[in-house]
Amino acid sequence: MNYEYGTAREMEDYKRRPTLPSLGNGWTTQSTPVEDCRDAHQPGGPRTLRALCKVKVFSCLFGLATVFFVMASYILTREQRGPILTASLHNLVSLARPANLSSGADYAELQEVVRTIVAKVAFEQREVPDLPELKEREPHIFSVIPRQFLPYLKNPCWYEDYTGNTTADPYERNLYLLYSKRFQAMYKHLHAAFLEHLHRRGNAPQRLRCLPYFYIIGQPKCGTTDLYDRLRLHPQVQFTTMKEPHWWTRKRFGIIRLNEGLRNPYPLEDYLDLFDQAAYQIQDQFLDNSSRRKTRVDIIAGEASASTMWDNNAWIYFYDNGTGVEPPYLVQDFIHAVQPNAKFIVMLRDPVERLYSDYLYFGMANKTVQDFHERVSESLQLFETCLAQRSMRSCVYNTTLNNVMPVSVLPVRLHVGLYVVYLLDWLSVFSREQILVLRLEDHAANRKHTMHRVFDFLHLGPLTQQKEADITKSPASNARRPANRSLGPMLPITKEILQSFYEPFNQKLAAVLSEPAFLWTQL
Repeated sequence: MNYEYGTAREMEDYKRRPTLPSLGNGWTTQSTPVEDCRDAHQPGGPRTLRALCKVKVFSCLFGLATVFFVMASYILTREQRGPILTASLHNLVSLARPANLSSGADYAELQEVVRTIVAKVAFEQREVPDLPELKEREPHIFSVIPRQFLPYLKNPCWYEDYTGNTTADPYERNLYLLYSKRFQAMYKHLHAAFLEHLHRRGNAPQRLRCLPYFYIIGQPKCGTTDLYDRLRLHPQVQFTTMKEPHWWTRKRFGIIRLNEGLRNPYPLEDYLDLFDQAAYQIQDQFLDNSSRRKTRVDIIAGEASASTMWDNNAWIYFYDNGTGVEPPYLVQDFIHAVQPNAKFIVMLRDPVERLYSDYLYFGMANKTVQDFHERVSESLQLFETCLAQRSMRSCVYNTTLNNVMPVSVLPVRLHVGLYVVYLLDWLSVFSREQILVLRLEDHAANRKHTMHRVFDFLHLGPLTQQKEADITKSPASNARRPANRSLGPMLPITKEILQSFYEPFNQKLAAVLSEPAFLWTQL
């Protein structure tokens, strides 16, 4: 993956982000009421004052922990009435200190936190915005993408008037070209093929524009890279020129990498350029079929960004009513408005194992199973604190707290594993038949069966035995690194706590999908 929210380095850099500029199109900015209080710490003093220095260091750390916790509570409410937490001194100290993994009191305390959370789990129905409201919010999207696509193509495509200079470089200003090595590698080929693929209607040149026929939308560390690598070997499938463009969730808001701050939003046209390779092949096949009096063009384009299902972090900064407690618009609202017939593939795994894999993936130093346990403990307590004042959906979509916590106590991404919350929100605009939900465990056990389910879902044609073997028998992609494998499994008490936390969400997911395997019950 190119990047994900939550790496230690990115979270540290995020706290130094600049004031957000006005971005037009009705977007306004919301400044997080958190000041950077990470002063440099000068080590030690004379040896005779070592004891005094220890006291000062402890006082400094305690003060920082207290400030961060109070500020985080304030962020959770985003109101001026004060923080939602009236914590005791004991609670503040417990946040700053590591969990005592040998203590039965620590285990009992975490069990009580989980019981409190589970007792408040409720699945509310969201209010879906109507089409006029979406058009008012993002007028440029609807001015570029037509309501109807070419009827003789399986993939959603249309011809667009090309008003640029035909001798100029059409990709010169594409922002993906600046940051994506994959797109840079494809750039010369696309540029060379551009002119010959301009369609002439009278004296006006037109270019074929396409959106994806299907999206792989999640989840992180659930096998999406492996699925992508196998599916792109199918002769009827073309993906974007780079994996994970993250346009719907990040790039259209100007989020490139958090450690580089916010930049100009990526235009929709830059995103559409990523499908030009697919558009060229679709156009070539159509012309070839026309010469042979065939009309069907079965090539389809796909897009694979593992953030699409769950990441709506930008809403709190860019929408007029960002002071609310839930995002007024979600990614799927806009996709549905322009592509009501799109298809989506979701790969999931046991959320407990997903969380541990997520922790191991990011480049934090000194990773240990004890450190993972501490971060789980901190995350659970923060989630419990949020639920004391807010709805569950509000807490799932409130990720501001993760962005202001210091690296030393950065929580893990518990919310990414609450699959059913996101799935229900997708089902509020798309039908169940449009979303294929797979399990990584099933895929690892029988890749051939999983891939045939995907082929059937996308209505792809049959394969030769050799091509099918190439797709299904290759080694798994993006497997766990040897250094992370050597760390071993998580602590048993961590696993037990997390299983209890995720259980009601898994139960709801299994009920929605009518598939008990999504309970991930340990046999």
